This record gives sequence, C-alpha cells and structure tokens, in this order.
Amino acid sequence: MAARGACPASAARDNPDRLRAFRQGLKEAGFEKGENVAIVYRWAENQVDRLPTLAADLVSRRVAVISATGLPAAFAAKAATVTLPIVFVAPEDPVKVGLVASLAHPQGNLTGINFFASELAAKRLEFLLELLPEATRVAVLVEPGNSESTASTLRDVEAAARGTRLRIQAFNTSSSSDIDAAFAGFVRERPDALLVASSPFFTDRRIQLALLAAVHRLPAIYPWREFVEAGGLISYGANLRDTYRQLGVYTGRILKGAKPADLPVVQSTKFELVISHQTAKILNLTVPPTLLATADEVIE
Repeated sequence: MAARGACPASAARDNPDRLRAFRQGLKEAGFEKGENVAIVYRWAENQVDRLPTLAADLVSRRVAVISATGLPAAFAAKAATVTLPIVFVAPEDPVKVGLVASLAHPQGNLTGINFFASELAAKRLEFLLELLPEATRVAVLVEPGNSESTASTLRDVEAAARGTRLRIQAFNTSSSSDIDAAFAGFVRERPDALLVASSPFFTDRRIQLALLAAVHRLPAIYPWREFVEAGGLISYGANLRDTYRQLGVYTGRILKGAKPADLPVVQSTKFELVISHQTAKILNLTVPPTLLATADEVIE
C-alpha cells in the first residue's frame, strides 16, 4: 500500500466536503482508500506551533507523499524534508512567499495548488459595495497569526479604498472571545459592513461569525461558501471543493511516480459568488438584481 500523510494547519476534519473532494481526486488518479492507498491524517487544530512536530512524525513514518493544507503546514513540511514529495494547497502566491521557485517549474520537492484567498479581498469589497452602495465605513476582521493573509488582505482592501469615500478599519482577532469583543466594538464604531479575511481560524468559527453578524444586523462578506451555508450573507472565493479535488489528483500522480518538480503549480480557475436571500431578508436588505444575476448560487 502506498501511504499519504496530511499535516493541515486547521481542523480540516470540520470540513468533510473538502476531505471527500480530496479522496475523489485520489480516486480519479486511480487510488481508493482501503484498497491501494492508506491515508494518515494529522490535525493541528489551529495550533500552528504543533505543525513541525506533526510534519516530522510523518517524515519518520516514511510516507510516500505529504499533502499539506495551508501555508503554515506547507512550510512545516518543507522544513522537515528535502526528499519526500509534498503537495500543498496555498492561499497565497507560493513563489512570492518562497515555497517554490516558479509556478511552471517548482523545482525541489514541492508543488501544489494556489487558490487565491486574500488576493480576492479587493473583489470582495467591490461586491460588498454593490450590495451597499451608500456604505462609507467597512470593518475588516483579520487574524494576526495568519500574517501573510492579513498583510495581503489589508494591503489590497486599503488600496481599493484609496481615493474613495470609504474608511477601512481593521480588527485583530485570535480567539472566540476576541471575535465577541470585535462585535462589541462594532456597536461603538458602527461600521456599515464587515469583510472577513481568509483564515482557517475564521472558517472554523463560521457559525459564530454568521450568528453575531445577524444579531448585530451587520452585512458581511466572507471568503468561502461554507460561511453562507452557516447563515452568512454573501461570499466570494475559489471553489475549495474543486481545489481539494485537484490536491487529490496531484497526490495520486506523485504516487504513480511523477516528481513535484515536473508538475507545474495549478492556479484555481473556478470562483463562486454565493448569496443567502434568507439572510438578506433578515437584515432587511434588497439584493440588486444585477448581483443576483451574477451569483453562482442564491440560497433561499
């Protein structure tokens, strides 16, 4: 049996659709769990400092390939081995952050998929303003521990707001109590809308975020459809189910003998705008027909 190890930075077990998509990709590549491949999972539960130990454990088990979800997991795996193949899913440009030498020719023992998380922050702001054309103050919820995403999100949002009437205010959160405190701050600051940055931390707390936004009647845009499925208003981002399917396909190709250096980094091409009509009604918002027509899915 070939073996595959995963050392995700988030509690990916809370996203069963993504794991199913990963296994579907493996199946497309000719590998079925329990038949000709064994999958060894390692969960960091959003505790990034655990990742080096988890990665080292996978290397010591001599797995055939490590599939790493997120930049911290990818860097931990990269630090743990220069020989074992690593396939990653990364929310940022992997060349810019130093994971690979180039997209077309990754070199070394890493390749993977870039799903453009924080790079879409300006586009999310655009959709938010289409929904709320009179908005002048937008709060941005970020996680300082996710430094690359935080820096990229704030840079792009502030650049998009420059020269306009918009005022951007960032709120740092690293725990559930921080999120509660941020929403208490919104009562004082009275922003017109909220933009939630891309972060596994926020994804794991999507129900809390959607509930607080509804209670405080604050329109919010999120990076992934899971937030809207949890009761959020609107999301825009890559189709992560397809991203994880691609992760499985690439993992399977390496199990068949391909080398990471010969597999170009894949860039996501499927993006989706998802809107909850029900949440809009709760917030007493009328979604413009043009935005509804643009949406890939409207949840009634």
